[in-house]
Amino acid sequence: MAPAQLTRKFVSFAETPPAIALVPAPEAPGLAVPLLELTGVGKSHGSGARATAVLRDINLRIQTGECIAIVGFSGTGKTTLISLIAGLIQPDTGKVLKNGVPITGPGPDRGVVFQNYSLMPWMTVYQNVALAVNQVHKSLSATERKARMDKYIAMVNLTNAVEKRPAELSGGMRQRVAVARALAISPDILLLDEPLSALDALTRANLQDEIIRIWEQEKKTVVLITNDVDEAILLADRIIPLAPGEGATLGPEFSVGLPRPRDRKQINHDAGFKQLRKRVTEYLIEAGALRPSQQEREIALPQVRPITAREMQPLGAVHHDVLSAADLARYVDFARVSKIYPTRAGPVKVVEGFNLQVRKGEFISIIGHSGCGKSTVLSMVAGLIAPSAGGITLDYREINDAGPDRGMVFQAPSLVPWLSAFDNVRLGVDRVYPHVAAQERRAIVEYYLARVGLGDAMHKKAAELSQGMKQRVGIARAFALSPKLLLLDEPFGMLDSLTRWALQEVLMEVWSRSRLTAIIVTHDVDEAILLGDRVVMMTNGPNARVGRILDVDLPRPRTRKQLLDHPDYYRLRESLIGFLAECEQGAAKEIRHAT
Repeated sequence: MAPAQLTRKFVSFAETPPAIALVPAPEAPGLAVPLLELTGVGKSHGSGARATAVLRDINLRIQTGECIAIVGFSGTGKTTLISLIAGLIQPDTGKVLKNGVPITGPGPDRGVVFQNYSLMPWMTVYQNVALAVNQVHKSLSATERKARMDKYIAMVNLTNAVEKRPAELSGGMRQRVAVARALAISPDILLLDEPLSALDALTRANLQDEIIRIWEQEKKTVVLITNDVDEAILLADRIIPLAPGEGATLGPEFSVGLPRPRDRKQINHDAGFKQLRKRVTEYLIEAGALRPSQQEREIALPQVRPITAREMQPLGAVHHDVLSAADLARYVDFARVSKIYPTRAGPVKVVEGFNLQVRKGEFISIIGHSGCGKSTVLSMVAGLIAPSAGGITLDYREINDAGPDRGMVFQAPSLVPWLSAFDNVRLGVDRVYPHVAAQERRAIVEYYLARVGLGDAMHKKAAELSQGMKQRVGIARAFALSPKLLLLDEPFGMLDSLTRWALQEVLMEVWSRSRLTAIIVTHDVDEAILLGDRVVMMTNGPNARVGRILDVDLPRPRTRKQLLDHPDYYRLRESLIGFLAECEQGAAKEIRHAT
């Protein structure tokens, strides 16, 4: 059977999800020609013996006015797929058709918005949009072109920023310019290649709302590449996974039968949403589990203590025996902590009166919108910056500067690029285990790299590793220091959702063995619930403080799949979404005023 005669099994959220299968397409004489059609499309990078298949046998039909979400793992060819539709590259096999005609190159009938903003830095907002409009709509008068530019700049709420240059704009505002520029050329198809993935949760939510409003007004056909299942459900008519592996293919389609308009807070109560979300997530988890993985080496962890331990004593001894349970509940203590930063407009109090006590061995999630001071709090307990008022103690000693008793994992892993993964971890291990034999220090490094799935890649240079692998090195390095406190500052924020899920599992598995006291800063509701014993919700800045604290009474060990089935999961999720929505209402007013 020829590839063009095959179609994927269709899945609605009311059905039992099938295995990936290709079944004969029914005969449909007289069926309208789709706006966009891919038949048997394949694409490889490289040539000859070095050729690597990226996509194979891609079959897809999209009708006018549809919004399609393509979800998949990092590196599965999502951007390659968008580039084929945009005409930036040509397929090796098969055809990409628009209205039945092969796409042979880029054109203004397809507007593309990439993850990076691709704006001319020396041009204003108005000039960046005009660059596209003047090129595509030369036949229009100057007055007509200006009216078109004004319309779409206003549509993305940037009228008050038309004279600003990209360097003067926030990340969200820059992406609004890219959306306005794409829309202003009046494309038939809007191609969105992970346009919101690099943005904070609040900005992302606001731009999702913008896209929904624009889609309803313009009725554009949209192909959205995203790594966020919730975003796909909120925006799309159909969700199509891109199955992983060399030569990725499209998986089963999931119909999003939820009525529009869709409110992200309200659909959290919808049984259809919960069922669909579970089906898509479970499919992606199972597809990810089929990816080839490196085998872990069985390495014994030496029974030694770092110099950061309060006493050099046998591992079996507990030096807190003399302390009461109440004392242990204040292992980390933030007491009326505030932080003031000087600005041109005068001092700004970012954090005010932050109070929190953390038990020994507890995992705390801190959540809040961008700019609420989450990272400032983490930097103060790390000793990277000093509080302006109040104090922080760890293990009953005041924190005055940075030290190896606190392991830090940043959003970017900060590795030495010319050193191997092994040597990057060994730098820290040599510092905190100077009294230990070289063979034992080596075993510590190998043990934690194996634990994070890098047993077979530990001698690769950091520059040769993927972003996800680099973050694994950062996690291994933090745990290898045997710190009293593990600090994680949005460690998975730069990764796609599916890689993030995998590394969350890695983090929980390694943490469960050591039960380190840990604090993670995140803007991801599901991540906060999955990892934390308690979730600390911060109010918006300036003058941010602890707004509420949510106890996460869910059994450990936890997996994302188990959470989806737990009766309390959506109750906890609703508490966090509700709090963030309350903060968002005030922040959205400020954003509209600023733009």
